[in-house]
Amino acid sequence: MSGVIVTNPPKADGKDVEALAGHGVATVSEAMGRTGLLGPEIRPIQQGVRVAGTAVTVLSWPGDNLMIHAAVEQCGEGDVLVVTTTSPSTDGMFGELFATALHRRGVKGLIINAGIRDTQELREMGFAAWSRAVSAQGTVKATGGSVNVPVAVDGQVIRPGDVILADDDGVVVVPRERARETVERSEAREAKEARSRAAFLEGQLGLDRYHLREKLTELGVEYRTYEEYEGGRP
Repeated sequence: MSGVIVTNPPKADGKDVEALAGHGVATVSEAMGRTGLLGPEIRPIQQGVRVAGTAVTVLSWPGDNLMIHAAVEQCGEGDVLVVTTTSPSTDGMFGELFATALHRRGVKGLIINAGIRDTQELREMGFAAWSRAVSAQGTVKATGGSVNVPVAVDGQVIRPGDVILADDDGVVVVPRERARETVERSEAREAKEARSRAAFLEGQLGLDRYHLREKLTELGVEYRTYEEYEGGRP
């Protein structure tokens, strides 16, 4: 497998990345029309952590982490490393030594569509990671691949410089040219939810606030007392 290492790709504006970091993955995905989510199998190795950064992408051969070594050189402050393989793999392609090198370069975290190991050490050093599998199985360094090219993970295309947002709920990708729009839509959604939260604290029901009683009626859902329900049973 031959490949290419692309240097200095365009990136989303840092202010937009920072603004997106103030919103959760669910909010941002909803703001984009329920798009951009990676599958639920890619899970965090820690809890209570949210990161947002610009993607540096890696396409590797399964069980081979050579191109991760190549990608470290292309990573810088505020990036998130995104790794996938040409076919499914659960081998532990990334561990504490990689995290040490990336942490030194200001990388926010890792998204890997394969296996990860040294998870205790990564948590202790505060390096955030989301992976498809946790595995102690080692890898080789023998096959070429690519860095900073578009990759696909769970049907989502991730390009270098796109925004990656990850938290306890999962991972979402925001195309770099949609970052500012998504910030504005996310802020609007948060404001709307704040108004709903205040209403719920005052005792209002979602059935009334969202006009769902009418929906129940349209769907033919009926209210009956217990006695009516029991008396109507055969």
